[in-house]
Amino acid sequence: MKRWIILLGGMIFLSAPSAAAENGKISGYAFGDFYFVLNHHLEKAEGRNGFWFRRIYFTYDREIAKNIDVRFRLEMASPGLLQYSNKMMPFVKDAYVRWKTGQYQFFLGISQTPTWARIEKVWGYRSVEKTPLDLQKWGSSRDFGLGVKGALNRAGTLRFHAMFANGSGYRSEDNKGKKFLVSLAYSPTENFLLEFYWDFEDLPGAQDIHTLQAFAAFAAENMRIGMVLARQAREGHGPIGTDLQLDLLSVFAAGTIRPNLKYFVRMDKIMDPNPKGAKVTYLPFDPLAEFLFLVGGIDYEFAPGIHLMPNVEWVVYEKRPDGSQPGSDLIPRLTFFYKF
Repeated sequence: MKRWIILLGGMIFLSAPSAAAENGKISGYAFGDFYFVLNHHLEKAEGRNGFWFRRIYFTYDREIAKNIDVRFRLEMASPGLLQYSNKMMPFVKDAYVRWKTGQYQFFLGISQTPTWARIEKVWGYRSVEKTPLDLQKWGSSRDFGLGVKGALNRAGTLRFHAMFANGSGYRSEDNKGKKFLVSLAYSPTENFLLEFYWDFEDLPGAQDIHTLQAFAAFAAENMRIGMVLARQAREGHGPIGTDLQLDLLSVFAAGTIRPNLKYFVRMDKIMDPNPKGAKVTYLPFDPLAEFLFLVGGIDYEFAPGIHLMPNVEWVVYEKRPDGSQPGSDLIPRLTFFYKF
């Protein structure tokens, strides 16, 4: 499989001149950090430091007919904080054909889900940190299936995005169940956005997952603020097959100090222990405790498309069920971002 990915990538690269002449476009971007783990609830993580790429994207877009275009994107990244050293290997992130007609777009293949697409756009700092549901592994940014999005009124103030998909993200399907995802967004003015999201994933046995999310945002000329409230119900995913109900609240703000200097700050309150917390790649959380996650920093664009973003991530835990309390996590980073 890896050989086929590399071969396909090479074919795209070699065909770039002719593809460009036929409305093809190659682009990409990358971001990563120099990090230093000052404190961590896991002793083996404390003191670790170094450089890593958290994402590298290589994208090929091409219009193949009027109102029909395709995208192929590869993604790769460095191993996480507690993972073994390994080379970066690419995998398919996007692979879809899109048909546009009127106010609607139809997708077939691996495409973006509605789970946090708008939130990520308003937050604006995926290069610094994932959006709350993404960070806590409550869903996937991509899935394989059929998608449709567009406007529900002529003014375009009421919009939707729906998918019928495998539920396995960009991985291959591993069960007979499917996932249905839908978002409804209302933007009465350019400054205000309100979005409601719901998904249902049919899993083997009595292990279905339901997710609800509400998002509100306000943007002015030099600042934007947002709030996310989400709940996920996991049937049979708790101890000895009990049900789990997870809740979180997130608020963020970002704005402009001067044209090439901006700021950002965010707080996530995780109201229930996250069983998948220890599997978070670059910032493993304690899976048995509730916690408060904070991140803040500044964004300096010293050349077009090239950013340096010093920031700090801080995690403060509450007590576990047994009464013990994990130590806090404190990680200063110098994040970099560039596109090509």
